[in-house]
This record gives sequence, C-alpha cells and structure tokens, in this order.
Amino acid sequence: MGIVAGLDSSPDFTRIVVCDSDTGAVLRQGYAPHPLESPEGGGRPADVDPQAWLLSLGEAAGGGLLEGVQAIGVSAQANSVVPLDAQGNTVRPAMVGGDKRSQVAAADLIDALGGREAWAQAVGSVPQTGQPVTKLRWLARTEPEAAARTAVLLQAHDWLVWQLLGRPVRRTTDRGGASGTGYWSAATGGYRPDLVELALGHQAILPEVIGPADAAGTTPEGLLISAGTGETQAAAFGLGIGLGDAVVSLGASGSVMAVHPEALVDQYGMITSLADATGMHLPVVTTLNAVRALRGTAELLGVPDLESLSELAMKSTPGSHGLVLLPYLEGERTPNLPHTAGTLAGLRRESMRPEHLARAAFEGMLCGLADALDVLRGRGVDVRRVFLLGAAAELPAVQAAAPALFGTQVVVPQPADYAAIGSARQAAWALGVSQGTLDPRTPPVWQGAVAQVLEPGEELAVGQAVRQQYVSVREQTHPGAL
Repeated sequence: MGIVAGLDSSPDFTRIVVCDSDTGAVLRQGYAPHPLESPEGGGRPADVDPQAWLLSLGEAAGGGLLEGVQAIGVSAQANSVVPLDAQGNTVRPAMVGGDKRSQVAAADLIDALGGREAWAQAVGSVPQTGQPVTKLRWLARTEPEAAARTAVLLQAHDWLVWQLLGRPVRRTTDRGGASGTGYWSAATGGYRPDLVELALGHQAILPEVIGPADAAGTTPEGLLISAGTGETQAAAFGLGIGLGDAVVSLGASGSVMAVHPEALVDQYGMITSLADATGMHLPVVTTLNAVRALRGTAELLGVPDLESLSELAMKSTPGSHGLVLLPYLEGERTPNLPHTAGTLAGLRRESMRPEHLARAAFEGMLCGLADALDVLRGRGVDVRRVFLLGAAAELPAVQAAAPALFGTQVVVPQPADYAAIGSARQAAWALGVSQGTLDPRTPPVWQGAVAQVLEPGEELAVGQAVRQQYVSVREQTHPGAL
C-alpha cells in the first residue's frame, strides 16, 4: 500500500487529504484558511500575494499530516494569473477569480481577433471576465510597466507545484489548467503564443504541458509531485465521472460540464472547451443565475434562508400553479443575453401566493440549467446521469424537481473535498506509473463517491410539461435565443 496526498488551494482555504493509493480511502485530513484581508467593502480580493497560499499550505500540513506520503497532487482555483519576471519573482500580486475589472478587456480581445467565432475556433472558448487572457489585456492597458516586466506566466496550481519542487528551471502545467487560459487549445493540444502577445503586448514563457499521469518532478527529499490541475478538473476526477456523466454545480451562478471524447467548438461561445484530468475533454456551459435567483426570491418573500424557501416551495405543486420565472436577474450567458432582465409569467389571482413563487424560483433555476444541458446534448454529448453539487443540492425542493426537469437520473454525492481527492488520485496515478504498476493511459480505480440516487420515475411526464411551459415563455420573450 502506498500513501498519497492531494491538496486543493481554493480562493478561501487549503484542504489536504491523505489517501491510500490503492483504494482512495481517506486516512487523514488537514485544513487552513488563507490569510487574506478582504478588500474595502468586503468580498474576495482580486489581487493576492501567492505567498499566502504557501502559508496556508504549511498550516494545513502541520502536525505530521504528510508523514509517510510518497506523492502529492495539487489543484487550485481557476482563472488565476501569477506573472513572474525573468528571475522568477512575482511582478505584482496574483490576479485571481472572476475579476470584473477585465470586462472591457474581454470585449476588446473579441473584437481584436475578429469576433466570438474566431476565438472559439482558435482555443475553444470566447474571452470572459476573469479568464487569464483577459487579465493579461487588462494588465497591459492598466499597468503597462508591470506588463513589460512580465516574462513568465503561471496559474495558481502551476506556481504551487513549482514552489514545492524548489523553483526548478522547468515549469509545467497540465492540459486541464492550460485549457482554461484562453491561449491554449484543447482541440490541437498547443499554445497560441500570438494570443498571449495580442493580450499582453509581447511574448512570455509559458509552462510545459505534461500528460495526466506524468510527474512534474521530485523534491530533494524524494517526494513525487504530479502534474497538478485546475480545481474544476480535480473535482471531476475526485467524483469519478466518466462518459455519460454530467455535473451540474449550483453556486451563485451555475455550471454544467460533462465528459466527452473530443473537444467541442461552439461558434456562439456558449461552450467553453476544457480538457479534463484524464486525457478526455470537459465541455462546460455556464449560467449566470442559479442560487442567486433563489436568494433574491427569499429576500422578496421575506423568508430568512434557502431552507425556509425550500420548505415554502414544497407547499406548492409542480408547475407552480402556472407561474414561470425566467431567472435572468443579472443578464444571462445561456442563452447569451447579457443585458436582459428576468421575467415572471402566468400571474393569475389564484397563483399569487408565496408558495407558488417559491416553487417557480426553484423550477426556473433548474430549467435554466436544463437549457445548458441541452446545449451539450445538442452537440452530441451523451448525458445518462447528472451529478448535482453545491449546498443547494441538499434542498428538498431541488431534489424533488431536478430528476424530472433534467429528464435523467440525478446523483447527489455526500459532501466531501472532491478537488483534494481528485488531486490525490492524480498523485496515485503518477506514483503507480513511476513504479511500473499502473498504465499511463488508465487512471487508478478508486471507491466511488457515497451518494443519494434520485430517479425521474412517474414524475417524468409532469416535469417535461413544466419544462415545456418554461421553454414556451422563453421563446415568447427571447425568440431564437437558444
């Protein structure tokens, strides 16, 4: 039996799991918050000293947590840029998260290359707020001196791997992380240095993209460090999803991703064509409004929390007595309607009750995510079951409606540190390949996530009627949007 560790450096904390390399059983766990100060007005900072990630890692690994560990995998927040100078020093704090400062930069880049379709053909995605390529454009326009000094570009997990290895000359990344930059194509497996120059104003050194089972290197103490990957890819790997599986994530915004054997190019830019952590592909479709639509409804109805909103919604029935909520409260990405507003349709005297509006909010949120699923299905992506993630996945109103509205089996995994577990699984794979016990084309088989399984059952026809009612309102208000 070998012992491996996976660490996940999220925007707010570092989590570490120590696992049996053969079975994936979690042996020990560590946690530490990031020592970050919120910017004025609260919220997450857009600029972070990456040394904070190392301090958090050291605290999470304290008390002998890594004793006996033979290999470590690293995942970290996506949409991050760590700009380094020629000597390997940070030029400025890392730029992280969905940084709205780069909204104008994203629009500039789209126009500069000739439109959304040109970007989709080039790298499988259209520049978005917060994406690394748009951050580079913002840097070049806003901090030209820092941009001029930038010689090397890393993401958060690349930088952490490089630090763990003692800052070697060789810098690496993986397909998953590279595919989210906006200057690497999952379809071709290559960088587009011209897009880096378009954004930053000059060329920069980019990390070498290594294979899913490759090791980034070995520490002087003999500890193997695997390739690392983005937080999204690590979570998918930790869940153990494969062909036929999709993951619907319920955050403030929502996302739908699925495993697919090839990269997808979407001329409308609704699909972001990522690579996964196994050598496959991970097309992603995002909606702007998921749990934020529920929170807005809870505030409107004067209920204290989402649990209370769910309890209220369960007093209604499927179809919400004819109420339909298109939850485009902050514009929308799927369909691409950035300046639109939400719609409440079907108001009648008998439907004007709190429980019906509460139910309509849940159904509207899930129907919006079903639209995103249909974007993938329409491109030939096989979806036979849906993994539902996020705290809202535990709400009875979500679980009651999701299987019928999605039209398939829904799996609600037990809460766990899936990104850290996926990183550990990657470490086990690299360790096994280095020892000659695992095939570099086949990841280790680990125990699946403990989950609740929900079937559409007899509610399928009712759910499809509710969905059709939603689609009818969408077509009336935004004809041809999808």
